[in-house]
Amino acid sequence: MRGLTWDHPRGYAPLDELTRLDLAGSNPYGDVPEPIEWDRQPLEGFESEPIAKLCETYDVLVIDHPGLGAAMDALVPMEELFEPDELARLRAGPAGRTWDSYRLEGRQWALPLDAATQVAVARPGVAAPETWPEVAEFAKGTRTALCLGGPHAFLMFCALCSGDFLDEEEGIRALELMSELRTLADPTVSLLNPIGVLDAMAGNAADYCPLVYQYTAYPLAFSDAPAWPGRAPGSVLGGTGLVVSRRRIGAIREAVRAHLRRLVSEPVQTKLFPAAGGQPAARSAWKDGPTTATMEAAWIRPRFPGYIALQERSSTLIRDGLLARVKARELLKDLHKEWRQQ
Repeated sequence: MRGLTWDHPRGYAPLDELTRLDLAGSNPYGDVPEPIEWDRQPLEGFESEPIAKLCETYDVLVIDHPGLGAAMDALVPMEELFEPDELARLRAGPAGRTWDSYRLEGRQWALPLDAATQVAVARPGVAAPETWPEVAEFAKGTRTALCLGGPHAFLMFCALCSGDFLDEEEGIRALELMSELRTLADPTVSLLNPIGVLDAMAGNAADYCPLVYQYTAYPLAFSDAPAWPGRAPGSVLGGTGLVVSRRRIGAIREAVRAHLRRLVSEPVQTKLFPAAGGQPAARSAWKDGPTTATMEAAWIRPRFPGYIALQERSSTLIRDGLLARVKARELLKDLHKEWRQQ
């Protein structure tokens, strides 16, 4: 069988380790009828490569939930692979709303494999502020970075709006704060994607980022995302899930079921994943952690066909507007116009 994941140790190392154990002939996490050979695509492939197209080549894919809307015809819903009682047990396992992020039009299209959401991160010994007004003050005296590369300018904006990004009052407040923070933050590091920002922080190029997707393998201190006073932390859910292609499901159904069961099992999620540099989706791995409140409150992005391209255009619009110092109200008008054209 052929699988596709993303080209970062968090995305491929646990999967490769399971395949290695399978090929060695004795896997302590359980045997499967045949191993999966995992290929890798860049992180940006989640935005640039349609899932339906990839399903022509691969049997099992690791995907991001916003791409589901355009891919359902190419996928096998989990209801066709598992009985209702087993699906109910599987649903109880993942953290936060990760299960719901892969549910669309009344069916479950993926099993959560990896959980993540935007949180605050600081170098060890740096005490992160808890509210957005405090962040603006904190950034005046601390080496701060934002995360605005790729789709992340728009995703930061959505987090600041708690998902209600078309509301005028919420939008203007968010863009005004982003504009203020951009003038205080490192101008180079702030234009990177999450991996670039975390690499830079681990290399001592910045001390604090108020909102970036969590990668637990970094030697940095992660904490709940900042919140507006009186609200829960605002964040946009990330992570990945396992989908199954229709391309030859009749020939590999039992093997696929065995792999999916094993990948989301408690031992694999809580033991093999952390040991191999992965980031599990299991609720037990996140329970009572420093970012649990953020994970539980995270917003699920839209999943309609065309959303990913719209997310990219929206992010470019916001990033370019911030760099050009466009007024928040005018920038929000441009953003609303982009969404009305959808």
